Amino acid sequence: MEHILSILIFFPAVAALIGFLVQKESVRAYAIAVSAIEFLLSIGLWIVFDNDNAGMQFMEMLPIIPSYGINYLVAVDGISLFLVILTTFMTMISLIGLTEKRDLKNLVISVLFLEMTMVAVFLCLDAIIFYLFWELSLVPMLYIIGAWGGNLRIYASIKFFLYTFTGSLVMLVGMLFLGYVYYQTTGNWSFSLLDWNMLLLPFDMQLWLFVAFFLGFAIKVPMVPFHTWLPYAHGQAPTIGSVILAAVLLKMGTYGFIRFSLPLFPDATAYFVIPMAILALIAIIYTAMVAYAQEDMKQVIAYSSVSHMGVIILGTFALNVEGIGGSIFLMISHGIVSGALFMLVGVIYDRRHTKLISEFGGLAKVMPNYATIFAVMLMASVGLPLTIGFVGEFLSLLGFFKTSPVLTLLAGLTIILGAVYMLVMYKKVFFGPLNNPKNEKLHDAKGRELVALIPLVALVVILGVYPKPILEPVNKSVTALVEIMQLKAVNETTKAKILSANSIGEVK
Repeated sequence: MEHILSILIFFPAVAALIGFLVQKESVRAYAIAVSAIEFLLSIGLWIVFDNDNAGMQFMEMLPIIPSYGINYLVAVDGISLFLVILTTFMTMISLIGLTEKRDLKNLVISVLFLEMTMVAVFLCLDAIIFYLFWELSLVPMLYIIGAWGGNLRIYASIKFFLYTFTGSLVMLVGMLFLGYVYYQTTGNWSFSLLDWNMLLLPFDMQLWLFVAFFLGFAIKVPMVPFHTWLPYAHGQAPTIGSVILAAVLLKMGTYGFIRFSLPLFPDATAYFVIPMAILALIAIIYTAMVAYAQEDMKQVIAYSSVSHMGVIILGTFALNVEGIGGSIFLMISHGIVSGALFMLVGVIYDRRHTKLISEFGGLAKVMPNYATIFAVMLMASVGLPLTIGFVGEFLSLLGFFKTSPVLTLLAGLTIILGAVYMLVMYKKVFFGPLNNPKNEKLHDAKGRELVALIPLVALVVILGVYPKPILEPVNKSVTALVEIMQLKAVNETTKAKILSANSIGEVK
């Protein structure tokens, strides 16, 4: 296991290059085999991972530009471990459920390259190498949307690229400045997060740097008002693009806040808690209302995704173990549930080549298996107790309740509003009379579709009932993160906020 992290990062890319030599008729099976091996490697990492160790494990370092302190530095802790597993699992599931037939070889090769960049983002601890993989992730996703998307695919892919690339450039300026600050402070260059965590930055500098990193991460989440690229990207992307985008790519933004903004800028983080909460609340309530007004099933789920990401932001900025740990768990649950919902829409689109809600009705009569799986995922999406969606939302809201009970009460509207638009959509699509003759002979979910969807249903129930295997290692690393924030805080008020937020209790 000495180089397990590097193997996890580069194995999909090497396999993608070999994929150019694979016969077209075998490329689907090849891609599924590669993604399955990658998933098993990530499970192997979990097996040997020390759950009692809150720090970084399996660290690897290779000098890249030693004179400027740029190194290939990777490691894993409880925060990043399950995001890596989520990435490998959802990539495998999306390839199993893949229905696209046009230019299949280039599509799966793009997906494997994308998997490499996403895994690397969650493991890199050198800011420059992190940024390199962060930007590289745009290329295969741009290609997936632009080459296999709908009628507005070029517009959607360019908008996606310009939004995320622009925000990332501002973040890069902040990274370079932090490297320079470290040089001025110590006399040595370094872009290692482990070294940067030793810096005590003045409050004014923290504010400006927080804003610089905020733009890069907020656009990726996406937070209101930077969210307008997402509905176009989801609406035009092929099913596999939407699944990976919702399940993993958006989590890179919230992970960035936890890995960079919280430990590096604790005072600025505390200062911006209420503004961030307000932006999150706007996302939760506004996009939920927009979702209710949609006539396209995929757009309903796309806006629902933005709404739920707002809850993750609330938990992230709760400044306590419950909230941050809950937000990480919610990233995982949102990845599973939203990915499954987009896959389910893809199943019906593959049969009818339409996503309009008005085109359907009474599908439960002809597609009972499909209707049942959709119902389970819908219940998880709205946070029904004993499903995976409830655990993360409850902990995120519980954590932020210590910061602001009033704002938390408003955020709780996401459960009510989410239930409204999801149940209304479900009623229109699956119940009522089967009036459209085109729907009378639709065949139910079967074969490869069930192989892809049933594991997701199992996870929704199992982790909803028993989340401890994930929460325990996550909370240990989050506790260490919160302690770093408190120790590094320059402002005594910030220290008091963090201390009070964590004094009520600890998640077990």
